Amino acid sequence: MLDKIPAIPGDMLDHAAYHRDFARHIEDLTGVVWKLERSQTFRELNDPSWRAFAAGDWQHSLRLLEKDREAVRAEARHNKRQGLSIRRVRVVEYPVSPYLHWELYALRMLAEEGFELNVLQAGELSSLETRGQLPEVVVIGKRILYDVQYLPDWTPCGARCIRAPHIIRTAASEIADLYDKGEPLLEFFEREVAPLPAPAV
Repeated sequence: MLDKIPAIPGDMLDHAAYHRDFARHIEDLTGVVWKLERSQTFRELNDPSWRAFAAGDWQHSLRLLEKDREAVRAEARHNKRQGLSIRRVRVVEYPVSPYLHWELYALRMLAEEGFELNVLQAGELSSLETRGQLPEVVVIGKRILYDVQYLPDWTPCGARCIRAPHIIRTAASEIADLYDKGEPLLEFFEREVAPLPAPAV
């Protein structure tokens, strides 16, 4: 199902509308939100740490990440009280791209504060990517699936909403299978990322 999502009709939301819709759907949700992140590069223009990374100031970008820790911790605690789990599959190609090197530091902090993240090597997707690279997908419980959209330079620009229950159910199951095949992010990070020198931008 995941490889067919780009061809399935959906309602387009711009970037702001997507984030409003996402927040509305998870406000009272109990259960699981599944995220599949496949691309090896994004442009996070609203993130000060990403901007510092993109400008070549690696140490400053890490300090800015750390400044978000308390907010991340508070979100994790809120989710736990609500009965909400956010489980994320991060696909990794080798060599690790400069963007992904930065993002894995951000994801390490999420994992340290209680978010559930597993890393999957891209080779594990070979049977699913016969039509091309899998899309970026978010599934909110049984309510809605977002096919997240990007400009050609990988700047986020919104999402397509798919509401068909059988598509939501099947996509969630497939992402869960990928999650189960993956490695806990903190284990992957310590072995594969922590020893790397600062990324060249």
